[in-house]
Amino acid sequence: MAGEHKVRLHIDERECHSPNPTTGAALYELGGVRAGYELYREVSGDREDVPVANDAAPVHLKEDEHFHSSERRPKEYRIIVNGTEHTVTNDVVTFDQLTEIAFPGHPNNPDIVFSVTFDRAASKPHHGTLAKDGTVTVKNGTIFDVTQTNRS
Repeated sequence: MAGEHKVRLHIDERECHSPNPTTGAALYELGGVRAGYELYREVSGDREDVPVANDAAPVHLKEDEHFHSSERRPKEYRIIVNGTEHTVTNDVVTFDQLTEIAFPGHPNNPDIVFSVTFDRAASKPHHGTLAKDGTVTVKNGTIFDVTQTNRS
């Protein structure tokens, strides 16, 4: 491609050259990232390295930037439901998941109505009421209050 700008970068300590910008998928291919592994952009200081999505989203590079791959670990989120800590493996939870966490094995009774409120969520708004078929994006420490009432 005419006028293509390439930068030098390092993936798993191996020097590579890539067009800039590129895509996450192209970086995975360039670095030969194995199946079941994830690519991370190294950051300075006392911060976590940033995962690079293996997709077509644009990735803007800097000269001599470093990336590394490591085995993908399932992400877990610690949430609080009715004052008790629980672990979920998805960052998006549903109304039904939350009612099951709060009231395991509850009967499917049309006379029982649940309401769910949340606070400190990753999604916007960060707090509010979750609708019956709704979802909310969580982060560690998201708080849920799930109540059960009888329909009158």
